Amino acid sequence: MTPQSAGPAGRAPFDARRAHRAIAVAFAVHGAVTGTFATRIPWLKDHLGLSPGALGLALVCPALGSMLLMPLAGRLMHRLGGRAALRLLLGMWCAVLALPALAPGLPWLCLSLLTFGGTAGMADVVMNALGVAVEDRKGRSIMSGLHGMWSVGTLFGAAVGVPAVHAGLDGRVHLGVMAALLVVIGAVVCSGAPDVRPEPEQEAPPRFALPPRSALAIGAVGFCAVFAEGGSSDWCAVYLRDVAHASPAIAAVAYTAFSCTMASARLLGDLAVRRLGAVATVRAGGLVATAGGALVALARTPAPAIAGFALLGVGISVVVPLCFAAAGRRGPVPSQAIAGVATVTYTSGLVAPAAIGGVAGASSLSVSFGLVTVLTLGLVAGAGLLRPDPVKGAGPAVASGVPAPTGSGAAGE
Repeated sequence: MTPQSAGPAGRAPFDARRAHRAIAVAFAVHGAVTGTFATRIPWLKDHLGLSPGALGLALVCPALGSMLLMPLAGRLMHRLGGRAALRLLLGMWCAVLALPALAPGLPWLCLSLLTFGGTAGMADVVMNALGVAVEDRKGRSIMSGLHGMWSVGTLFGAAVGVPAVHAGLDGRVHLGVMAALLVVIGAVVCSGAPDVRPEPEQEAPPRFALPPRSALAIGAVGFCAVFAEGGSSDWCAVYLRDVAHASPAIAAVAYTAFSCTMASARLLGDLAVRRLGAVATVRAGGLVATAGGALVALARTPAPAIAGFALLGVGISVVVPLCFAAAGRRGPVPSQAIAGVATVTYTSGLVAPAAIGGVAGASSLSVSFGLVTVLTLGLVAGAGLLRPDPVKGAGPAVASGVPAPTGSGAAGE
C-alpha cells in the first residue's frame, strides 16, 4: 500500500512523507513563536513599568487562554478540515505574537496574552491531531520527533531574539517582524498538511465539553511529566545558586543542560518507541527521571545538581508526545481527547512553579524536588495507560515497535 492510498475512515488520502515534513515544520514554527516571545518578557516588564507581581499575573494569562479555548479546536477541525484549521490557527498564533508589544498597559497586556494563549492552545491541539493521523498512516512512531522539532523551534526563536535584545532593537519591531515572517512560513508549510476530515455522518463535537474519562487518565501521566518540566525549567537556576552554591553563570548552565537534553531526547525518542514500545519507553524514562530528581534533591554541589537536571530532561522528554498519541487513538473524536489531555497538562505547567515555591517556602527546595521525584515515579506506575487500544488499527503496530504488516492501512515511507 502506498502513502497515497486511502487510510482510516474519515481521513482523506495523503502523501505520508510530505505530510510528515509539513507537520514537523509546523511544530517548529509554533515553537519559534514561544522562543521569540520568551526573549522579550524583560522588555515588556521595563516598557510597561510592571512590578514582578503584575508581570506574574500577566504571564498566567496564556495558560488560562489555552485552557479556555482548546475545547473549540475539535469543532473548528470538524467544520474546516485539518489543513484549513491548521492554516487558520497557526497563522493566528504567529500573528498575535505582535500584540503584547503593542499593549499600552497591564489590562491590555493581559487581554493580548489571553488571546496569545488561546490561539496557541487551539493550534497545538490541531497539530497533534494531525500528527497522530500521519503517525497512523506511516505505521511507526513520529510524535516524539515532532515535539523535538517544537523544541528546535524555541531554540531558533531564542537564537534570533537574544542578538536582537543585545542590539537594543525595539520589542515592537522585533516581535512585529518575526510575526510577519512566521505567518508566511506557516502558510507555506500548511499546504502540505493532511486534510483530515470527519465521516459524513459524524456529529460535530460540542463547543465545550468535559474531557473523556480516558483522556483524564492519560492526562494524569502527562501531568506528572509537565510538573517536573515546569518546576525544573523555572527553578533549576535558583536551586543551583541557593542550594548547590553555584555562581550565577554556572547556575544558568543547569537550564541549558535541562533544555538541550530534553530536546535531543525528543528528537531521538521515536527510535526508542519503535524498539521498546510506548509503555516500556515511558517506564524507562520514569526511572531515569526519578534518578535525576533524587540526585537533584540530594545535591549540595553544582556538578551532581546539573547532572540531575539533565537526567530529568531525558526521562520526561517523550512522555507528553506519547500521551497525545495515545489520546488521539481513544474515542471517535481524536481532537477532543487531545484537547482533554492538553488541558490537564497545561494545568500542571501552570501550578508546578507556584507549588514548588510554596513547598520550598514551608520547608526547602530540596524537599520540593523530593516531591518532583515522587511524581516522576508516577510515570513508572501509569505507563500502562499509554498502551494502545487493540481495537484501533495502527496503534498497536506503532506502540509495540513492530512494523505494520503490508496492507494493514498504515503505509510506511
